[in-house]
Amino acid sequence: MEPNNSFNTADNGKTVAIVSYLTIIGWLIALLAMHNDKKTELGSYHLRQTLLFYIVSIGIYIVWRALFIGLLFSTGFGLALTLNWVINVGLLVLWIIGFIGAVNGEKKPIPFIGDKAQTMFPGI
Repeated sequence: MEPNNSFNTADNGKTVAIVSYLTIIGWLIALLAMHNDKKTELGSYHLRQTLLFYIVSIGIYIVWRALFIGLLFSTGFGLALTLNWVINVGLLVLWIIGFIGAVNGEKKPIPFIGDKAQTMFPGI
């Protein structure tokens, strides 16, 4: 007897897309537990996009933390905290754009990241 899978291919791709935006652990679950069984174009698109988003975000975090300490001591809290806020809000806005695309079932690229991710990770 075949297992009862309530997701059709389109829904499963949309579910993979949405779950991939829910932290790095969500990305791993989407890839390993959901996407490997039924690969879809939509799921692959958002998995590639969120992978590059997470890599860029972690890179920005590491570089910014090193610069933040120097900026904090040289300029005080005002500029350092303002730049910290701008970076965090910018990343949040990019994440929201991608997440809304996933919820709507669209292959909408995240600005600056989405198109590049499709060529960088073709194996996903």
